Parts: sequence; structure tokens; C-alpha cells
Amino acid sequence: MKIAAVASAFPKHYYKQEVLVAALQKYFGEKLPNPQRLERIYSHLGVEGRYLTLPLSAYYAIASWGEANKAFIEAAPVLGQQSLCRALARAGLGAGEIAALFVVSVTGIASPSLDARLINCMGLSPNIKRVPIFGLGCVAGAAGIARAADYVRAYPGQVAALLAVELCSLTIQRDDLSIANLISAGLFGDGAAAVLVTGSEREAEGPEILATRSVFYPQTEHVMGWDISEKGFRIVLSPEVPAMAERHLGRDVDEFLANMDLTRKDIGNWILHSGGPKVLEAAAAALNLPHGALDASWDSLRQVGNISSVSVLLVLEEVMNHRRPAPGTLSLLAAMGPGFCSELVLLRWP
Repeated sequence: MKIAAVASAFPKHYYKQEVLVAALQKYFGEKLPNPQRLERIYSHLGVEGRYLTLPLSAYYAIASWGEANKAFIEAAPVLGQQSLCRALARAGLGAGEIAALFVVSVTGIASPSLDARLINCMGLSPNIKRVPIFGLGCVAGAAGIARAADYVRAYPGQVAALLAVELCSLTIQRDDLSIANLISAGLFGDGAAAVLVTGSEREAEGPEILATRSVFYPQTEHVMGWDISEKGFRIVLSPEVPAMAERHLGRDVDEFLANMDLTRKDIGNWILHSGGPKVLEAAAAALNLPHGALDASWDSLRQVGNISSVSVLLVLEEVMNHRRPAPGTLSLLAAMGPGFCSELVLLRWP
């Protein structure tokens, strides 16, 4: 099983963080007692700019969850098609060769789901196996690769595709002045990424998927997710998230690697979800990583913010295209998210 290609796509609207801060101060308006508070919060996020689905002026006019979700349904298939087509081009594959399509998203709802909406416009096989997955949030990029690997393990002559589309800007809540929502409004951005996973009977030039591991932490549902009401998605983002990463990630990785008679010292490259400064710092501490080991994750965070399930795939794309490890190097791809849980994928570079 190999990762044949990864490709991303973004909306056309990109804004520097200082522009977004000013817009958010106006957006929250008089309900925000201290507008300068946003500047202090966002100065610690390490984000220089983000892509948004809509032009800034359009967000002031969204009056309901229905309107926000309509914008999701209109924009998500476009970005999904762009990223999937780019991945196919990089892998030298045709759209009709995709036998299974896994689609992950947690920022909008559509039925028929996004995968169904792509079949006609992309010429996908009418016999394609569709697996829409909702609710995994930030962990879904890593989990989606693992589920695609499960599929091609069973069907080694086939190709599975993972598509992640997250339009986080459409979930903002104007009446929610909680720290969680204020941080979310300054941290999360919009984008999509697609990954092609091939079975062992097909040729591919990307890294080999050696093993995967899912870990669920009991009684932690309160740590991250959404409270869903008639107003839409209200962020649940506990201050416990970095502590959860520091408490669990090192042990999870050690147990995962021990099953293959490996240790952290055998890992030459780390591909971690760009959850935010505190999360990346906690992950580095938990894994006792040297300075610079997570540079690709930090760079992604700085350039586009956190894009939920898409982010770890952006880091993977950067590593594959611009920071490719030496042949034989082992990589550990990891993300954490609602549940609370973690997903680990062990890769070996050709």
C-alpha cells in the first residue's frame, strides 16, 4: 500500500491576519467589550494569513445556519474537485480508476453527500464505493488515510481516494463571545486536500503505508467538537487539548512502534497536524522531538492556519513535494481530534 499523490486546493480569497483581526472586531461589534482583546489573543496563534470561502464583506450578511450551509454546498464540491483532479494528475491516474472515495468534513452537511456530487462532474465510476465520514474533525485526515489503506489492503489491485474539505469560516458564531469561539475565529481557515492510496499490486512512487493505529480516550467527549443548535455549529474547544496531547501522544506512539520492534529513534521524519502553537509544542514535548522536527507543521500553521482535517494532509503534501526524506526513512503521521482520540500512520519512503 502506498500514497501515490497528495494535492491541495484553496478558495481565491486570502487575507493577512491583521486584516482578519480588524474584520472580526467589526463583526462582533459592540458585543465585544474589549476589541483589543482579539489582537492579544491572535498575536499568540502564529498565523500570518488564511483562506476564506467568501469575500470578507459576505460574512456580515449571513443570517442563518441554512445560509452558511448553502455556501458550503456550493463551494465544497468545487474545492474537492480541484484537489482531487490535481492529485490524479500527479499520480498519472484517471478519475475512472478510483474504486473507493472516502470524504471527510466537519464544517457542513450535504445529502447527497460531496462524493455523490463529484461523480458526474468528474467522470468517476458509477460503481465507485462512497464513504462519507462526518464528525472526526481534526483527526480525520490521518483517519481517512488509515481507512483508505484498509480498503486497498482488501483490494490490492485498486485505488482509494481520500478527500478532505473544510470550510471553517462558515461556522463562525456572531453571538458566541467565548474564548473558544474567539480563538477559533482567529485560528481556522478554509481549504481542501486529496490523497490517493494504491494497493500493493499497483505501482506508485510515494511512501509505503506500513501500519496504522486508532486510539480512543474514554470519557473525553467534552474536550473538542460542536454543540449543534438552530444557529449551526458552536465550537467546543477545551483548554485541555494541549494537555491531552502531552499526556497521551508519547505513550501511544511508543506502544504503536513497539508492535513493530521500533522506537521513536527509528523515526526520521514527523508529519503532525497543525493544531495550533500550544498543540504543536505539547506534541514536541510528548515525543521529545529535537528543534526543527516539526518545521513543516509550523510553516503550514503560519501560512494558512488550522484547516481541521485538511491540515495534516497539507503537511504531508509539503513533505512529499519539497522536503522528501531519504530512501528508507520512516515517517510517523499523526493527528488528534474529537472523541478525544488519535490516529497514527507509519510510512516508509522509497
